[in-house]
Formats: sequence, structure tokens, C-alpha cells
Amino acid sequence: MKKTLRIDVWSDIACPWCYIGKRRLEAALETFAARDEIEVVWRAFELDPSAPRERDRDVSYAERLAKKYGVPEEQAQAMITRMTDVARADGLTFRFDIIRSGNTFDAHRVLHLARERGVQDAVKERFLKGYMEQGEPIGDPETLVRLASEAGLDAEEVRAVLASDAHGAAVRADEEEAAELGINGVPFFVLGGKYAVSGAQPAELLRSALQRTYSELSAGPEVFAEGAVCGPEGCA
Repeated sequence: MKKTLRIDVWSDIACPWCYIGKRRLEAALETFAARDEIEVVWRAFELDPSAPRERDRDVSYAERLAKKYGVPEEQAQAMITRMTDVARADGLTFRFDIIRSGNTFDAHRVLHLARERGVQDAVKERFLKGYMEQGEPIGDPETLVRLASEAGLDAEEVRAVLASDAHGAAVRADEEEAAELGINGVPFFVLGGKYAVSGAQPAELLRSALQRTYSELSAGPEVFAEGAVCGPEGCA
């Protein structure tokens, strides 16, 4: 019987390393023989739940980063340059000069709708690209409607969701599970409910983790009693 390996990925739209991690996961899957038997589920994680819909545009990303980490602005700019260079190597063009950060709770609600409609990955990609490369205000409802509709969702359905509290509980459930698993940074990958990979790891490492997990999945359910697991106390 055909088996499906589920990969749960906790990430945020307002997370440069999450976009890099998505590209590296895609690269790992490209050469994975059982690609058609993999299900990727994007889970919600808010880096800053208290963020306003859109931050003050007069404050640069470097200034915000410097304040967050308590470092000189020059050091923060060096961090940005490093992220930009790493992203470029993975085929991404980060534009921190035009980024419009804000609250991502509504974006995560839309992503839950997208999963129900079978277009979650496409919507996740559109949100990340819009935010990291095109200066789209990710906290603005009408921007979310436009981007989501470009990725395959019905605009009016997205607008109706955003005008209600739909999928809000699902977002909070994702975040509660992340807390139970001890996740305090993203991206965070859980493969088959068993193995965890933290951070935007190289595609080769992700591919190895995929192969190991898939091999044990194919061997039979008894294998799941062994090995490293993620549980309420964290991941071992």
C-alpha cells in the first residue's frame, strides 16, 4: 500500500530564513525518488504576535534589527547583507530596503484556508515572495486578498475569512503545539511526526532526513517506537 510521509513546517511570513528554508526543502524534494508520497503542511508561527498591521515605514529594517538585538546599526546591516547573499545563492532576491513588515496572524489564517482548498504551498510562496522581494504589506487585508487570489484562492472567500474570525483557532492551535514541542525559532521541520530539523539547513541534510524517515515509514509501523521524537518536553 502506498504510504505518505507528512512534513510539518512551522514558519512565519516575516522570516527571511523561512523563505530560504522553503527553497532548500524544495531542492531536497526535487531529487527525492518518493516525492509524490510527500505531503508538506505549513504551520503557523508568529515571530512578533504584538506587531501592528504595518510598522512605521520611516524606520528602516536595519534600525529595527539593531534595536531588537541591541547592536550597532552597522552590525545589523552586516546581518542583512549576509542574509541577502545566502538568499541569492538559493535563487532568491531579498529587498530589505522596501520591506513592509507587520502582523502576520491574518496571513496564517488565509494559509489555513488555502490548505483546505489544496493550494497552501502556492499561497505560502506568494506571501513570502510578496513580503521578501516585492515590498508587499503583509499585514494589510486587501493585500492578502490580492496575493492569495493570484495563488489560486477565491478573492471573495478570502475577504470573507478576513472579515471574520475563521481559522483563528487553528492558528493558535499551531502555535500552542509549537510551544509544546519546544520550538522557539523557525523554520522548524517535523518529519513523519518523528524527526525534527531546526533552521534553514542545507538541502543535502534535509534530503538525508527525508530518506531516513521515509525508509522507516516503509519498514512498518513498529519502527515508530524507536529513534528521536518530538514531544511536549521538546525534541530529543
